[in-house]
Amino acid sequence: MTPVTDLILHHYPRSPFSEKIRLVLGNKKLAWKSVVIPAIMPKPDVLTLTGGYRKTPFLQVGADIYCDSALICDVLEHVQPEPPLYPPHLKGVSRVFAQWADSTLFWAAMAYNLQPKGAAHVFGSAPPEVGKAFGEDRKAMSANMIRLRSGDATSAYRSYLRRIAHMAEEHDFLFGIEPCVADFAAYHALWYTRVQVKPLADILNATPAVLEWMDRMAAIGHGRLEAFDSQSAITVANKSEPLPPGANLLIDSAFQDDHGIALGSRVTITAESFGPEPTEGTLMAATRTHYTLRREGPLTGAVHVHFPRVGYVLRAVEAVG
Repeated sequence: MTPVTDLILHHYPRSPFSEKIRLVLGNKKLAWKSVVIPAIMPKPDVLTLTGGYRKTPFLQVGADIYCDSALICDVLEHVQPEPPLYPPHLKGVSRVFAQWADSTLFWAAMAYNLQPKGAAHVFGSAPPEVGKAFGEDRKAMSANMIRLRSGDATSAYRSYLRRIAHMAEEHDFLFGIEPCVADFAAYHALWYTRVQVKPLADILNATPAVLEWMDRMAAIGHGRLEAFDSQSAITVANKSEPLPPGANLLIDSAFQDDHGIALGSRVTITAESFGPEPTEGTLMAATRTHYTLRREGPLTGAVHVHFPRVGYVLRAVEAVG
């Protein structure tokens, strides 16, 4: 196994996808350093490390930056295989369910959560300009998306909660007696409803099995965390060397060319929908599961920024001149 330096999670407390990863760290009983980042732009230290990606969370290990919670789960599975996120008998179905939960379930839940009553609760104690800035920030991030209206989202969310309840009534966790990646992916949007927008949390009361499952998930905790700061994280990157493809914390390294773009090309990686900001760099890896870009900056030196293949778009940068 590749030697692992400190795990540095860049996140903020109210971020639902961060809660997903915090619980995975807790379930695997891992120690990690906590860098709290801004919820909205500007995020200068974030962009210094990622080169453009500004979604939350991302994981840093030395000079390697892992973007997107799905990819972070793969990294943490490599770091600490037990207890498994992807049990052998559930490897396919748990990933498929997690992808649904991180997309369809998540966006229905968040459209419900951030309807006017929910948004008023989240930002009620802050000056009006704070809520307005958050709304404008998320509008810019979702420019390529069709967003559900709150009424439609409420209907969908109720249906999804009933379906999850049917699973939770059968087992302690969604697919058995131990949690897997499906549990962590399904939990975080519901956690936002229960913890962050309490005036709207009564939607959960119709599914008591879901509430009991959520109690079991919350009891997992967040592992052993140590406060850290972004400037120190940048210094860590600067003093480290990115690991070469095949030696990093991702399991595959074979080149899979689906785009006709050679390794060593200048490329951009962009999320398919939410978060349209591109990251540009030199293509170091394009495997069946992930992309790796090499970037260099005056503060960080060389870093490798990793993205999952599913949900992200690879494009060649056209030469000018």
